[in-house]
Amino acid sequence: MDLSLDSKIKLGNGREIPMLGLGVYQSGRGAETVNAVKWALEAGYRHIDTAMMYGNEREVGEAVRESGIPREEIFVTTKLWNSDHGYDRAIRAFNHSLKNLCIDYIDLYLLHWPVPGLRKDSWRALETLLDEGKVKSIGVSNYTIRHIEELLSYVKVKPAVNQVEFHPFLYQADLQEYCEKNGIYLEAYSPLTKGKRLDDKTIVEVAAKHGKSPAQVMIRWVLQKGIIVLPKSANRERIRQNADVYDFNLDGEDINKLDSLNRDWHCTWDPTEEL
Repeated sequence: MDLSLDSKIKLGNGREIPMLGLGVYQSGRGAETVNAVKWALEAGYRHIDTAMMYGNEREVGEAVRESGIPREEIFVTTKLWNSDHGYDRAIRAFNHSLKNLCIDYIDLYLLHWPVPGLRKDSWRALETLLDEGKVKSIGVSNYTIRHIEELLSYVKVKPAVNQVEFHPFLYQADLQEYCEKNGIYLEAYSPLTKGKRLDDKTIVEVAAKHGKSPAQVMIRWVLQKGIIVLPKSANRERIRQNADVYDFNLDGEDINKLDSLNRDWHCTWDPTEEL
């Protein structure tokens, strides 16, 4: 598969999103997040994923502004938290995030969770923000097929992406297929299982075969699935290593081995039972 650090996906609305991004969940506030984003941008990342709930939008915005890289070259995502659902509250929360980031617009704004009873009004708010040009693309996170089916029954604008936990131990092939049929791209958060499965025997064997780390193999597996990947790290060297995944290919045997690791195992939230 022909991939590079510059690889992008064209979303349904025609806008492009870099396939590799830096996640900043639990990176903390202050210098740790500012430095992580700066190091990622120095390493060639052009996609940063934050959220209101992470508490570090200000730091992300600071790093983006101080990077010296033209704003239009950096793709910034943030998300609506559960306590801010509802039409008016969602509009206010978005404007607060925009103020935190201190940038002119947000590239992608997501419903962070399918909050029961309120997500329809929240989506309507996102469509309003899109119409106003404050955000360039809108989408969802932690949505199952059932949640997306409901969403598609009332949207004016389809979600551009669905950001979900995705790695070999939670290989959501049915969800990927359903989203692709509806013009929605998957984004993978926690692609490294928060480090909990990096010592898996199969992962380690495939990594040794290619002279790569287990983390690099897991990131490459997601990319070869055609999925946007958001590894998180605040360590400069690991940020660089996580982007060093373009000089090898997983072959069919490798892919089959990694696919077979699926256990429907979540290392984070499981939205399956959310009404």
